[in-house]
Amino acid sequence: MKSVMFKVASAVVVFLALLPGAVLAKDSIVLGFSQVGAESEWRTANTQSIKEAATQEGITLKFSDAQQKQENQIKAIRSFIAQRVNVIAFSPVVETGWEPVLREAKAARIPVILTDRAVSVKDESLWLSFLGSDFVEEGRRAAKWLVSYPPIQELAAKGEVNIVELQGTVGSAPAIDRKKGFEEVLKEQPKFKIIRSQTGDFTRAKGKEVMEAFLKAEGKKINVLYAHNDDMAIGAIQAIEEAGLKPGKDVVIVSIDAVKGAFEAMIAGKLNCTVECNPQLGPQLMRLVKDVVAGKQVPRRIVTQESVFPQESAAREFPNRKY
Repeated sequence: MKSVMFKVASAVVVFLALLPGAVLAKDSIVLGFSQVGAESEWRTANTQSIKEAATQEGITLKFSDAQQKQENQIKAIRSFIAQRVNVIAFSPVVETGWEPVLREAKAARIPVILTDRAVSVKDESLWLSFLGSDFVEEGRRAAKWLVSYPPIQELAAKGEVNIVELQGTVGSAPAIDRKKGFEEVLKEQPKFKIIRSQTGDFTRAKGKEVMEAFLKAEGKKINVLYAHNDDMAIGAIQAIEEAGLKPGKDVVIVSIDAVKGAFEAMIAGKLNCTVECNPQLGPQLMRLVKDVVAGKQVPRRIVTQESVFPQESAAREFPNRKY
């Protein structure tokens, strides 16, 4: 009788081990994570947070860097499916084009978590939970700070405020949403005009290049630069200085992320405001992964808590920055 019971128990253990997403108590949870790339200070900090948190929580992390290419992420997700990981998480390069590979993950019964960026799919059951910032709100916060900034209020009282915009990667959730939120606030401010808007692909080099083109086309007509991330703003600052203008004074600059480089630029008087987008999602993600594997019900949307840092707060806040 004992022999029969042992065989049955062994068979159950083997069966459970073969189920995608199943983890025996003694086994480590395996998380497949596809990162966008390493295009900015923010992304580097995000990657570090995820790797450190996985180690601290005893989760086996299979990490893939997509180098800002969607096709690389799709390959990585298919590789995670083939390796029968317990959970797949990724920060999508762009919003669209994910249905086929996410259907494959669903068919394999591997839950998918979105981090930092969302996807646009017809079947929203293809992903389980989204952990990250509210990019639309970040855009709103940037615009609200701008329209309340005294030197800009003075300028608006005299005439129009001309804004140039450095957008993030075309088709990406933060680029779409940060533009949407910013414009939503400006609709109520008829004197504020976006006169040029172009992608800087979230990089310093491209931010500098595009800002050079803006300055060549519009020159001293530019009153404000709105950058979808700090790295592009920092690249643009160099272009503004090379054009013989003073960033932060001749051109008011507001950007998003709140990385250390932005605080250094604010302390130097070259950046006026940065809106926080917290990259340290690792601990939250690992807790979420553990809950998913344990079969717990998890929130569909988890929004990170963030702040706005104007230039006058930079020196005080800088020692507290971890990224």
